[in-house]
Amino acid sequence: MLILYSADLHYALRQFDWLGQQVPRFDLAVLGGDLLDLGSDVDLEVQEMVVKKYLRRFSGDRMLLVSSGNHDIHQLSPGGERTAAWMEELDGAMLRADYGSYERDGVLFTICPWWDGPETRARAERALEADAARPKKSWIWLHHNPPAGTPVAWTGKHDGGDPVVVEWIRKYGPDLVFSGHIHNAPYLAEGGWNARIGRSWIFNPGKQPGGEPNRIIVDLATRRAEWISAEGIEAIEL
Repeated sequence: MLILYSADLHYALRQFDWLGQQVPRFDLAVLGGDLLDLGSDVDLEVQEMVVKKYLRRFSGDRMLLVSSGNHDIHQLSPGGERTAAWMEELDGAMLRADYGSYERDGVLFTICPWWDGPETRARAERALEADAARPKKSWIWLHHNPPAGTPVAWTGKHDGGDPVVVEWIRKYGPDLVFSGHIHNAPYLAEGGWNARIGRSWIFNPGKQPGGEPNRIIVDLATRRAEWISAEGIEAIEL
């Protein structure tokens, strides 16, 4: 299975256009949050409408998995927590979003939301617990915020990761975790685009300006991962 992964597009429409051209080359496309941009002059409802069109278009070519980030949660749950309910509404035969899962050839993907409080955190935990009990050859998570204490969470000044994700990884031991959120981590001497917690690999593609987004290509058949950015290509064996 050949997977295309990117995150933190932040309403960069040229990068959405570029991804749309690349998706058919892969078996599966994955977007790891912050598709909208709270700092944009474009109204969030307009951004949401445009991004929905892109996601539907992408999922017309290949299976698409997408999780929310902190820029995507502008709606309120019944309990008053911010959510990306608009993203959940897209869930369908060729598109899986927050709290959903997808299985192919024994590989199980679990999609975690950006959680804003105890309600959304508990719902994410229930999804992980349910998928932990399912039979599978390998397990891959989407979680926009990377685990704390890892190079992929280093901002250059402080650790920007989530300690709860560390607890979850240690408890369940996924094979791969696709994250993002910390845009500059891959470029820093003490940062990186990949990290390990026990047997689990964690990835963060980072963010760059221009027409092409940073991305990570994972080939599960050859057990190889490549990070591609304007700085070139780096690869590791899994």
